[in-house]
Amino acid sequence: MASKGMSLLLWVFAVHLAGIYLYTRGFLLTRLALSDTSVCPDGGCTLSPSHSRAVVLVIDALRFDFLSPHPPEPVSPHHHHALVLPQQLSASRPSHSFLFEMFSDPPTTTLQRLKGITTGSLPTFIDMGSNFGGSSITEDSFIGQLTAAGKNIAFMGDDTWTTVFPQSFHPNMTFPYDSFNVEDLHTVDGGVINHLFPLLRDKDAPWDVLIGHFLGVDHVGHRLGPDHPTMKTKLTQMDNVLRRVVDLLDDDTLLILMGDHGMDRKGDHGGDGDHETSAALWVYSKGPPLAHPNAAIPSFLLSSRVFPDASVTHRHIQQIDLAPTLSLLLGLPIPFNNLGTVIPELFWRDPTAKDYTRALTLNALQIKRYLDTYRASQSGAELDKAWPELERIWETVKFEAKTADMEAQWLAMTMYTRNALAVCRMLWAQFNVSVMILGLVLLVTGTIAATFLYHKLAALDDKWEGWTIETRRWYLSSAMGGAFLGFVAWLTVSRYLKAIGLVEAMIFGAAFVSSLVVVSTTFPNLSNLSLTSLTTIPLPLILHAAAFGSNSFTVWEDRITTYLLISSIVPNVLVGFSAPTARLRTRILGFSTLFAVCVRLMAVSTVCREEQQPFCHVTFFASSSLPSPPPLVLVLALPVALALPWVMKRFLQISKSDKGAAAIILVWMLPVVLLLGSGFWVLEHWDSSEQFGHEATSTLRLARTISSRTAMSVVFFFGYAFWWLVPLCLQISSEPKPDNAVGGKSKREVTVLGFANAFGAPYLVFWALFLGFVYPAVQLTSQVVLAIVSVAIFAHLEVVDSVRDVRGLDVIFASGNPSALLQTEAVRAPTMPLRFAEVTPLALLAVHAFFTTGHQAAIPSIQWKAAFVLTSTLTYPFSPLLVVLNTFGPHFLVALAAPLLAMWNVAPLPLPTADVRMRVDAARAALGMMLYHAVLLLGSAASAAWLRRHLMVWKIFAPRFMLSAATMVVVDLAVLFGVGVGVGRISTRVSRLFASMNGGKK
Repeated sequence: MASKGMSLLLWVFAVHLAGIYLYTRGFLLTRLALSDTSVCPDGGCTLSPSHSRAVVLVIDALRFDFLSPHPPEPVSPHHHHALVLPQQLSASRPSHSFLFEMFSDPPTTTLQRLKGITTGSLPTFIDMGSNFGGSSITEDSFIGQLTAAGKNIAFMGDDTWTTVFPQSFHPNMTFPYDSFNVEDLHTVDGGVINHLFPLLRDKDAPWDVLIGHFLGVDHVGHRLGPDHPTMKTKLTQMDNVLRRVVDLLDDDTLLILMGDHGMDRKGDHGGDGDHETSAALWVYSKGPPLAHPNAAIPSFLLSSRVFPDASVTHRHIQQIDLAPTLSLLLGLPIPFNNLGTVIPELFWRDPTAKDYTRALTLNALQIKRYLDTYRASQSGAELDKAWPELERIWETVKFEAKTADMEAQWLAMTMYTRNALAVCRMLWAQFNVSVMILGLVLLVTGTIAATFLYHKLAALDDKWEGWTIETRRWYLSSAMGGAFLGFVAWLTVSRYLKAIGLVEAMIFGAAFVSSLVVVSTTFPNLSNLSLTSLTTIPLPLILHAAAFGSNSFTVWEDRITTYLLISSIVPNVLVGFSAPTARLRTRILGFSTLFAVCVRLMAVSTVCREEQQPFCHVTFFASSSLPSPPPLVLVLALPVALALPWVMKRFLQISKSDKGAAAIILVWMLPVVLLLGSGFWVLEHWDSSEQFGHEATSTLRLARTISSRTAMSVVFFFGYAFWWLVPLCLQISSEPKPDNAVGGKSKREVTVLGFANAFGAPYLVFWALFLGFVYPAVQLTSQVVLAIVSVAIFAHLEVVDSVRDVRGLDVIFASGNPSALLQTEAVRAPTMPLRFAEVTPLALLAVHAFFTTGHQAAIPSIQWKAAFVLTSTLTYPFSPLLVVLNTFGPHFLVALAAPLLAMWNVAPLPLPTADVRMRVDAARAALGMMLYHAVLLLGSAASAAWLRRHLMVWKIFAPRFMLSAATMVVVDLAVLFGVGVGVGRISTRVSRLFASMNGGKK
């Protein structure tokens, strides 16, 4: 029954995918990785090693202030001054021990940072996505250089290393552990400890470099936050490990301790905040000093900074400086793609700095060689603007090399290496502007076509099905013709325009030509336009999309959305004041007030992005540094889970449609599912806070797993199966009544309870089942917010229903035929077509729900805990899908409610008119929801393209575009699911049931 509307929605979805694909191909950068390697058989490109062996220990997410002797104020009792050995040895043996803060380039995820540490190269923004499915590093790296030199590498810990270097580690000294089980705080660290110390004790063990990667600190941060007593326990454990390592070191072994990245105030990472990009580095030599005791290093070689909220400056370096530094310290060539600069302190072994001069010279020559090779590559044009300046500085380097002024030489070479880094950091890679433009063109034409289609369906009314069948042939054939035209165009221009590939050309041709065909067949009649048409302009949508042109508006979108959402219901409130009856006035104003209260209550839940500080206060969690639920939420969670199904039933009782499927699912099934979903997170809180001691962990984990699996299985396997078999929410009864027309005889009178909401009630139950499916995947605060979202949706449906009654009455009064009031069906919803203003509050509510369920348009707001709802370890594909469900479930849930605008309180007679009109309005409601988010996508894409060289593009505009693209796909899938499954099934069953009431005709 819904197949005709589905074909239109599927076409819109396909155009969205095409536009997103093309724009993303041009915008999200991929850096050209040169496959060259540094080779010098004569040893002319390296130094004599300072140590014959090295122990490299990585403590994941080790932020600098965790090691700093001068941490920020106020000092945390949980993560400051717990890991103290590095600061103690740096104070007592200053020539042997050096402590640095490193800047780790975003995205601050482990895989990308390991690439930077080992290769000295820069990541690109899109690289973050590969953190879940990393591939091997093909660039030159110091790991590759160790292997080429015949060195043996022992490894233990985070299995990301064995993913990116699958053939590099000694097979008998490799002990990888799963890296994504953030609930496990001890297994990986225990495994590293168990294998690390036997290798250190065995002086004959055949390793040259030993790498150990601890994960406990990172996992404590993700699960509990840095301001939790468990963090102090974990850092103290690491301090004890370091003391044992130092005791076992021989004099010819170099010790390097580092963090791969930092963590934000609540323990997460991935973005580019100050705390996320801050990583600690400690270098220690037990034997020979690393620097001469009387070393006088010029200040221009020693960059420094003050850690946020601290008061003492400290040494600050780039994390990629490790690649050239470690390579030369171990007597290896610097990796070919390196852009880092050697660390002066570690080469200043005599007062004249002979070794440092040699190291810096090799470093500068290596970067010059890399830039020359890059310049000659297919991406070399990226360097055009910066090349004259780089060449000028290189000429200065060559000139100073002929003088005896060592400081001038150091300054020139350092300027060259740092300038090269700055240039490449600005460029990353080339935007493919041509493909971006193709994507933008598709987003524009697709949005215009969908808008015209939305209005065309309203004009066609109950004739829409025949028109859809005819139009479907046109846009399918035009898509195939457009793909062929794209192929021909590519053959014609490919030799001149190499930026566009064959696939991109054919996708663009198919989507663009079919969009033009839809525009031509749905073009509105301009003669019908008037000044009153201006009142239908969706002002909230225009303001929302325009806000993406400003970085401050984008940063504060969560607050702007609240304002727009409240503003969107003002027209309904005005109608309420002028409604012709007291009942309608009460309903419109009362439910509008309830909607506004729900919006404001949702806004109480906030998470803050870095740019909002210090004007934002976290309420979604217990605090900004403690990612556990607030005490009030812990109290409310279970009562809310019980109350929500009752509230749904109360709304259905208004139309007496709480029978049938609703009486089973809302009364018995949904309360159990919601209780189990809340119970999972209550148990998780007890487990993480060790309410019952460490001994209860396994029992609580088992109980949590059973709760979540039971809840989601009940919905998926039983709830939807039952609904599919018995979707209607009706109670039909009959009793004999005397027939006054025929004396002495009786006739049967059929009573149908729920008749007035025969379409809407089954769909609400269908929607409620998906709410039950999402519920276990979101945290407790999100569950309370989703309950409020549900009430807001029901309130909006009642407002829309009453406003349509007012519009129907206005039409009747205007007709001059007041007797039509006696015909109840004349004022019901089927005669009042759906308006875009009715969709706007729901679309805004979806965005509002995203922000108030603990998310932001920033990577650190991703709630990784959701990955372990069903399993205690990372399990594909469930873990990534649960994170997606946690992040985009609110969008999907609200978008799934859009067809209710066409179905709520719509009676099923007369058939087939009522059914046809319901289905066309359901398709239009779905189109309206898609349109709102398509305009947001267009606004964010256009802003990101225009501001692609803006300083904040990767911090603000690119993440917002990625969010818009993802939510566009989610919303499209939601309305397709709703119309294709929900509306289609209900239409079939209702039409079949009531066909006999319309003379047997369907």
